[in-house]
Amino acid sequence: MPIIGVILFLILISAIPAGAVFLWFRMSRYPFSPVIFLVSLFVGATSLFVALFLQSFLAETGILPPLTDRRGLFAEIFVRIAFTEELSRLLLLVPMVVVFRRFNRGMVFPEGISADTMGKASGLVAGLGFGILESAVYGASYPVNALLRAFTATPLHAACGSRVGSSIMLFRENTALAVFQFLSAVAIHGIYNLMVVAPGRLSPWIAILVAASALASSIQAISRGMRIENNER
Repeated sequence: MPIIGVILFLILISAIPAGAVFLWFRMSRYPFSPVIFLVSLFVGATSLFVALFLQSFLAETGILPPLTDRRGLFAEIFVRIAFTEELSRLLLLVPMVVVFRRFNRGMVFPEGISADTMGKASGLVAGLGFGILESAVYGASYPVNALLRAFTATPLHAACGSRVGSSIMLFRENTALAVFQFLSAVAIHGIYNLMVVAPGRLSPWIAILVAASALASSIQAISRGMRIENNER
């Protein structure tokens, strides 16, 4: 299959979860507007370029240990990749929240809806946007492993993005919990990446389990928030 065909196929596969989440929000009548959905998706996709810049910056400065031992490998996986990608989402989601809070507060903070649940939902969508674009870029560079990442990396980014979105909304009220949410996203992301590159037949399956369980946890948290808020209205 030509490389452009591979890229389009990966984009299509990676976009399926975004379509499913959109339908989920519509069918559940959750007040997450299509505008917020599309902006969050765009912000998440755009954050890939911020992550690539940060990763290139760290590589050029040489402040991380070289990839010659286990310490260097962990720094590469957990700091240069996982940390920068979660930070990039944070750096772009914060301005999005600030802008909507300034000009259309009711869209991001509907009456009777907790900021934490909205943060989880917007972060989830942003993670999906990141995963869609990353799958296309990764597929063009490494087509052999692209299918595994298309099925697992996008759900992983959604799960981690949900935690980053929550950390933004919780920061003023509970800074410690907000920091924990962000660091948990970095840890989950790093463990997934470590399993992807680790040798052995079980490693890819562990990576899939990490991605699936993290996403299930995020969806359950958002669903629980929806139910509580629907009962209170």
